Amino acid sequence: MAKARLNFWQIWNMSFGFLGIQFGFALQNANVSRIFETLGASIDEIPILWIAAPTTGLIIQPIIGYLSDRTWGKLGRRRPYFLIGAILASLALLIMPNSPALWVAAGMLWVMDASINVSMEPFRALVADLLPSEQRTTGFAVQSFFIGTGAIIASALPYIFTNWLGISNTAAKGQIPDSVIYSFYVGAIAFIGAVSWTVFRTKEYPPENIAEFERNKQENKGLLKGVTEIFSSFVTMPKTMIQLAFVQFFSWFALFAMWIYSTPAVTHHIYGATDTASELYNEGANWVGILFAIYNGFAAVTAFLLPWLAKRTSRKTVHMISLIAGGIGLASFYVIKDPNLLLISELGIGLAWSSILAMPYAILAGSIPPEKMGVYMGIFNFFIVIPQITAAAILGFFVRNFFGNEAIYALLVGGASMFIAALLVMFVNDVDEVEKQ
Repeated sequence: MAKARLNFWQIWNMSFGFLGIQFGFALQNANVSRIFETLGASIDEIPILWIAAPTTGLIIQPIIGYLSDRTWGKLGRRRPYFLIGAILASLALLIMPNSPALWVAAGMLWVMDASINVSMEPFRALVADLLPSEQRTTGFAVQSFFIGTGAIIASALPYIFTNWLGISNTAAKGQIPDSVIYSFYVGAIAFIGAVSWTVFRTKEYPPENIAEFERNKQENKGLLKGVTEIFSSFVTMPKTMIQLAFVQFFSWFALFAMWIYSTPAVTHHIYGATDTASELYNEGANWVGILFAIYNGFAAVTAFLLPWLAKRTSRKTVHMISLIAGGIGLASFYVIKDPNLLLISELGIGLAWSSILAMPYAILAGSIPPEKMGVYMGIFNFFIVIPQITAAAILGFFVRNFFGNEAIYALLVGGASMFIAALLVMFVNDVDEVEKQ
C-alpha cells in the first residue's frame, strides 16, 4: 500500500512522545552515576551497576518489536506499547531518587531502562510504518529534535532547581540532594504526558487485510514461534543492517563511556573533587548536567539541518563527518581544564548524537521488509545494547588496572571508538541512495 505524505504537524504529533522518553533517558544518563557514587559505589564499580539496563534492552526490544508487528486494536499497533512503557517508566522515575541503598538504585535503573525500551522501540517502527521513503529522514530528524529538546531540559533540571529556585544541591553523606529528587519527579510527569499526546493524537494504518493478519497471528502465536522468528530474522539480516551494526557498535560504545564516566571525569579531573558529599563535587556534577543539555540542545538544532545536508551530499557523508566531530569532542575533555570550554566540546558531541539518532535508522528502513519492521528495529537495538554491555564489562577493568582509576581516560577511549565508527560508515550500502542513482 502506497503511503501518503504526512504534513509537518502530523509528523510532529507522531514524534512528540520522544520528548518524554528523553526526559527519562537524560535524567538517567546525567544523574545515575552521581546517585550510585552518592550511595557508596566506587568508580570502577559504576559500569557493572549499569550493565543490567542494556542487558534488559537486548531482550525486550526484539520481543516488543515482534509483538507490536502482530498487534492491532483500538489503540493501533505500536501505541499500546508506548503507553504501557510510559506508565512503568514514570513510576520508576518517582522511586529512583528515593532509593535507600545502592542495590535499590541499581534495581530501579533496571526497571526504568526496561520500561523506556518498551516505549522507545515502537516509536522507531512507527516512523517506518507511516512515512514514505522520501520522508523518513525527516521523520527520524523530528524524533532527534524532540530527543534533544527533552534532554536539554531534563539534563539541566538539577542546575535549574539549585541556581534558579534555590533548592538544596547537597545532602548528608549517602543522601540524594533535593535538586536531583525533584528533577526526577518532573521527568515522570513529562514522560507520561508527552507519550500520551502521541498515543491520542496519532492514527496508524490498519493491516491491509485484517482476515489474513488475524490468520497469520494465530498461526504464529506462542513463545516458541516468536523466538524462532526473531532468531530467523537475525540470521537473515539484510546486508545493510550488518554493515550498520559495526558502525553502531563503535558509536554506542563511545556514548556509553561518556554517560558512565562524564560525572567522575569532570568532577575529579577538572574540578579536583574527592568527596562526593562536598559542594565542589556536586557543583561539578550539576555542570555535567549542563554539558549534557548543551550537546542535546545542539542535536535538536542540527536535527533539521542534517536532512538538508544529506539531500545535497549523502546520508553516509553526513554521518561520517558528524561522528568525527563527536570523537574530537570526547577526546578534548583530556586537555581542557576550564569547565566552561567543555561547552565547545559538547557541540561536536551534539552533532554526532543528532546524526546517530537519525541517519542509521533512515538508511536501515529502506532495506527492511515492511511486515517485519518492528522485529528488525528491535533486533537493530542489539547493536546499541551489545556495545553498552561491552563497555560496562571492560571499562571498569581498564580504568582500575591501566588508568589508575582516572575516569578521564575512558572518555579518550570513547573518542577513539567514535573515530572508528566514522571510518566504517563509508562501507555501508544505502539502498535508497542506490535506487535514486
